[in-house]
Formats: sequence, C-alpha cells, structure tokens
Amino acid sequence: MQRRNFIRLTGATLSGLLFADQGFARESPKTALQIPVKVFIRLEDGVHELISPDKLTWTYKDVEVKLAHQHGVLSVALRAPHSAVFNVQMQWSYPVSNDATILGDHWERTYGDVNFQPVNFERKLPWYFIEHDGKHTTCFGVKTGGSAICYWQAGGGKMQLTLDVRSGGVGVRLGDRRLRAAEIVATKNSGAENAFATARRFCGMMCETPRLPKKPVYGGNDWYFAYGKNSDALILEHTTLLTELAPDTINRPFSLVDAGWAAYSPALPDDCCWGDDFSRPNDHFKDMAKLAENIQQLGMQPGIWTRPLCARHDDPASLLLPKIPGRDNPKNPILDPTIPENMERVKRNISLYNQWGYKMVKHDFSTYDILGKWGFEMAADVTTPGWRFSDDSKTTAEIILQLYRSIRDAAGEMYLIGCNTIGHLSAGVFELNRVGDDTSGNEWERTRKMGVNTLGFRMVQHNKFFSADGDCVGLTHKVAWEKNKQWMQLVAESSTPLFISAQPDAVGKEQKDFIKQCFTIAAKPLPVAEPIDWLTNERPVKWKLNNQLKTFDWS
Repeated sequence: MQRRNFIRLTGATLSGLLFADQGFARESPKTALQIPVKVFIRLEDGVHELISPDKLTWTYKDVEVKLAHQHGVLSVALRAPHSAVFNVQMQWSYPVSNDATILGDHWERTYGDVNFQPVNFERKLPWYFIEHDGKHTTCFGVKTGGSAICYWQAGGGKMQLTLDVRSGGVGVRLGDRRLRAAEIVATKNSGAENAFATARRFCGMMCETPRLPKKPVYGGNDWYFAYGKNSDALILEHTTLLTELAPDTINRPFSLVDAGWAAYSPALPDDCCWGDDFSRPNDHFKDMAKLAENIQQLGMQPGIWTRPLCARHDDPASLLLPKIPGRDNPKNPILDPTIPENMERVKRNISLYNQWGYKMVKHDFSTYDILGKWGFEMAADVTTPGWRFSDDSKTTAEIILQLYRSIRDAAGEMYLIGCNTIGHLSAGVFELNRVGDDTSGNEWERTRKMGVNTLGFRMVQHNKFFSADGDCVGLTHKVAWEKNKQWMQLVAESSTPLFISAQPDAVGKEQKDFIKQCFTIAAKPLPVAEPIDWLTNERPVKWKLNNQLKTFDWS
C-alpha cells in the first residue's frame, strides 16, 4: 500500500494520528492504523533496526516481521528460525496536543494507581491507551488473547508499541514456526459519543467474544473477616446469614470458600495462601464435597479458592521454576507451567472441584508465581531478566494463555474468577476477573484506594472482556458502616459482581436490611455504571447508576 493512500497528520491531537484511508480496507468500516515508520528488534546482542522495501515485510538477518491489514486490524507476525527474540518495537510519528491526557491500562490488576495523566513518553501503557483532549477521544490497543505482552508509549512526537515476546527472562526461540504476535486496533470517538462510551466500544473491538456469566453474580466471600482463619463451621454460619438476605429465587447467590481450606505445607504451617496439596482439605474442613452440598442445601451456590501453581514441599526441582527475586523462597516452590505433568496436576485439581459440586472457582496468584512480581513492580520490567521456562520455544504470553485455557477446559461449566491474572489474556476465557488489588475489612483507606479506583477505570472492560469484579465489601467492626454502605451501594448498582464478607457479629438489623436491598438489586441485570468525573478524578465521586446520577463521599 502506497503512502499516498493514507490520511496525513493534522498536528493537533492524537485524533489526527495517521489512520489508514477507508479505501485501504474496503471489507470493513473500522478505523485502521497506518503502517509504522520504523520497526526494531531486540536480540541477544542488542537492538537492531529492520529494513523494508514495501513497509509490510521488515527484515534483519533471519528475523522477519510481517504486517498486514484486514478488516480494520493491523496484524504483526514474527519469524526468527535461528535467533532468540526479546521484543519487537514499532514506531509511528505524531504530535500530541498540550491539552491531551492519556489513560493506560495495567499489566494485571490495578493498584489504585490508574487515571488520566499528562503525556509522558517514559510512561509505559500496558495493552492499550485512551487519549482525550477535551473534545476528541482516540484509542490504540492490541486485541486480547495475543502472543506477546504489549505496552505503548506516547510523547515527544512519536508513539511506540513494544511486543515483549520473551520466554520468561530470555529471548523466545521460535524455530520454524511463525508467531502471530499481536493484532492492533484503533478507533476515534463518533459523533456525540463521550470518552467513556468510546472506551467501552473500543474494549469491545479488542475482545469480540467475551465469555460472560449467564446471570449476574453476587453473594458472600469469607476472606475479609476471616483472613484465612476459616473452617467449614464458619463458612456455613456465613452462608446461613447471607442466604436469608437474598430474596431472588431464580438467581441464587454464591458462597465462596476463600483461602484457608487446603492442606497446609509442613514448611509453612500458618500460611493460608500457600497449600501443599489443593486436592485435600485441612483439619478445619475435612470434607469439601459435603461442604458444597451443605452450602447448596442452605440455598447458595458453592464456590472455592485455589492457587494452581503451588508445588508440594517435596516436589523434585525438575518440576519447578528457577529461583528469581520474588520467587526465591525455598518454602514456596512454583510449578513450571510448561511441563505437561504439572499442567495435568492443575487440571486434575480444577476437575476435582467440579466433582465435589462447586459451581465457581477463584484461582489466584498465577501472575506473581510465574513472573515473580506484582503489577505495581513491573514499571521497569515485567520480570527479572535471564531465567527460562523448561520450554523456551513459547512466549510468556502464550504460556500464560495456555495455563488459562487448561483451567478453562478442566472447569467445564463452573464459573471461573481470575485473581492476579492478566486481563488481556483472561478476556474470553474466564467469566469473571478480579480487576483490582485487595479491598479491606481492616481499613477503609485501602478500600477507598483500590476499590473505587478500580471500578472507576476498569468499568470500560466490564461485560466487554469479562464480568469485572472490583472486589468485596469487608463488612466488619473495623470499618465504619457509613463508608462501607457507600461502597456496597456502588458495587450493587454498578452491574458488577457483588461479594460481601460479612463478619457475623458486625451485622445488625440496619446492615441486614441494606444487604437485602443490595442483593435484590445485584441479582438482576443493570445498565453498566458510568463514572462521570473519571477524566479528572482518580477516585470518581459522581456516578451514573441505573440511569440516575449519584454522588459519593469517599473521604
């Protein structure tokens, strides 16, 4: 395609960025992004610029990056039969308005740190970004389910997309296969469409086939009052309390058994989030199938928490990921997900929960266990350089996606909630995803920071990628009721999943009446909540809920 067929920059805002002329993709009315002006590759000996006679096929030695437009998507394919490839970098030239602000996503969960910010090229924008200049909204991103961990950078007259195709901390060795690394999509606001509506439409472009719950999800989770010190008796007490407050007879609530039920590791006898064997309960639970039956008899749907990549304390080193910072405690061995034997263990456990009678599985910690970092620690790099999986012929993104799909296959009809999972790889695989870091039953400030920010800036993904879980209401004596009441109302009326951790002796008549009201609301489909002041407030206080404007006080 000749450059004369492209619309040139206006120089005003990102809305004037080089988009492909619509004649470029006659099969589709979607906006398409222009071919980049430069492409680079990082190999073991450094970064190299690729050359291209036609701007579609870019080469350096044995490395080939092939670009193609189809149906409004710019696809990126990589071949490197002999070289170990670390990343591909693509650059476009453009100016940015001084009035523009940019919203990026996060690597996995958000951490109370997502908002619209001034343009800064040094800031990495995982997966996609949304630019707004007061009038126009422009979005750039990669489609979900790709084979690279991607991030954007914008500023200083250029935009750059980096496709991290490493396998662990080393370059991937593709051999003879061609890697479909990413599919790039872009859009601009249409007519009177505001930034929120444009961003939601764009999320639908990035994930065209989300997997969603058949009915709205709500119920209880014991974590934020028990914090792992739970038992089957406590679970049944919690279930009994909440089931009486759920009047909907068609869509019954869930009672999710969180961390603390599995057999403890002898190396970590007090660590509820680390289990030696997630196919066996500890002495506080004894019979998980019987517990699921009892929960169902009480009138709730049973759910269970698991940590899929925990290794047993006596597993051989040949099954484990190597030690790196954040993953170097010998008491916390991690299974290598590229070893078939390990994946069979993961799938057996997930299938077992189905056999026990659970209707939902919350699986946790897999991003941290694989990469050795939390999302807020990934600004410089998503993982420590130098380490490798047992199989380094697949990219980290491919390996994580294979783990997710294996869990999906083993789960059958059970709902899955990903926690500490990568949203861009979870989309279309899990019905629900925990989209923010933990709220709290101990301190209001943590719920205010994590919960409100999460819903404010990931509502655009809700029901477009998955059902977005902003985390629980920790209803305890330690958090003021007037604060928790607002958080409960926002979640209940937002159309997102509502889970309540209700410390039994902290629930009086007023709390029961309000929980019943919120359960009644959350059990039925609702319009997606819109944060009205999200462009300027990192913890939005003005919300459109069920087509009504409401204001909250998060102080």
